[in-house]
Amino acid sequence: MNHRMLLGGLCLLTLMGCKDSRSFDIDKTVLADKIRGAWAGQAIGCTYGGPTEFRYQGTVIADSINIEWTDGQMEWYYNNSPGLYDDLYMDLTFVDVIHREGLDAPVESFAKAYADAGYPLWHANQAGRYNIHRGIMPPASGYWLNNPHADDIDYQIEADYAGIMCPGMPNTASDISDKIGHIMNYGDGWYGGVFVGAMYAEAFRHTDVRTVVDEALRTIPEQSRFFQCMKDVITWHDQYPSDWHRTWQLVEEKWADEMGCPDGVKSPFDIDALINSAYIIIGLLYGEGDFSRTLEISTRCGQDSDCNPASAGGILGCMLGYENIPAEWTKNLKAVEERDFAYTTISLSEACQYSMEAAEKLILANGGRDLGKAYRVKGEKPLPVRLEQSFEGLKVIEVRGGQPISDICEETFTGCGIVVSGYVSNAPADYVAEVVVTVDGVVKQTMRCPADFHERTTELCWMYDLNEGDHLLHLLWLNRVEGIQLQSTRVIVYGSAEYGE
Repeated sequence: MNHRMLLGGLCLLTLMGCKDSRSFDIDKTVLADKIRGAWAGQAIGCTYGGPTEFRYQGTVIADSINIEWTDGQMEWYYNNSPGLYDDLYMDLTFVDVIHREGLDAPVESFAKAYADAGYPLWHANQAGRYNIHRGIMPPASGYWLNNPHADDIDYQIEADYAGIMCPGMPNTASDISDKIGHIMNYGDGWYGGVFVGAMYAEAFRHTDVRTVVDEALRTIPEQSRFFQCMKDVITWHDQYPSDWHRTWQLVEEKWADEMGCPDGVKSPFDIDALINSAYIIIGLLYGEGDFSRTLEISTRCGQDSDCNPASAGGILGCMLGYENIPAEWTKNLKAVEERDFAYTTISLSEACQYSMEAAEKLILANGGRDLGKAYRVKGEKPLPVRLEQSFEGLKVIEVRGGQPISDICEETFTGCGIVVSGYVSNAPADYVAEVVVTVDGVVKQTMRCPADFHERTTELCWMYDLNEGDHLLHLLWLNRVEGIQLQSTRVIVYGSAEYGE
């Protein structure tokens, strides 16, 4: 059956013939079904792509490689590898705060809930946690000068909740993401979450994937790299409508160079929000409303290949509604939908309930009306959020390997910035290495580097605002203990984009 015909017949959305043509009526049962479809699609996509996550870097997953979807697959992950569902339990941290404290909960409540949660974190999320626990609160905790992972995918994989509770209201979703997304991200990292949230919001009132993507992209400033990359994907899809591999290759050639994440600079590994958002919309556009095809393409694009089909599947699941997701995909949900996700007291069913409650409140708070069996939603014209760019005016000069640190580590470099990745090992959990960072004889900071995985920093130092020129970096380990190891792993040198040209 043609998916557009199916959507047109069952969506039950009525655009209003009033001054604001974006207003629409939505039956309450349809609203609930779309919310359920959004959460279900996210969980299904995450499970489907889980086995391939970051196993394919800088390459597609070839068609000859089978990606399995077997009976009991979700239950197996719930029982044996529940950490796979960080895409969902991270969202639920914020959903839970809204449920307990209301839509106007202060950012400090969200930051504390996330930073103190028992789950492990990586990249921008871990850097944000590290900042918060040493007193750097949002939005400074996500700002790129304080967070080398500011452009990473983290908030993008967590922003689904914002769009799910904002049917037809992309700007309201952006306002929520402004507060919460800057806990851990900035610039492209934040835009990834804004864009995903807006696509969910638009999926409630449109029945065509291309319209959802186009409308949501209006929330991103046209001057940004993020907008330009997404626009390229749309253009290349128009030029090569039956060849997603061609579009993937063009994205790889133009947009795959990491600037921020120390693990991804000059490496096949790419956790940048920009490229992974591109893979989401490659899946959506080339999937053409077919749930199975959308998941397969967004997964086969590689890199963060569980998060990307989770977002694509959630957005399409919202547009289709739960009842229109093929049964071959939803049957795996039956065994787990009443079980709490790891690190939470919230099940998939409760996530749907809480999102429905929040959506109802936001519809009314934004000028909508309760019509009894339906809501009249005052739809919003998507407006661009403010321009933010991380690592602006910088270029990567050099990447070199790290070294074990005894008492002191020295690095000479020419440029205006440096990042040294590293870690503490063979230490008790309560040990915290204290490292004095000096550049050209001037103390810049004293880093506290916990051995505890929950509290760790993955960088021993970072700075991007030195005067251009020759520098000497010293890392002095103050509290060295015999047997404990401190290791630098990677050194990245930055210069101004104009320097040496």
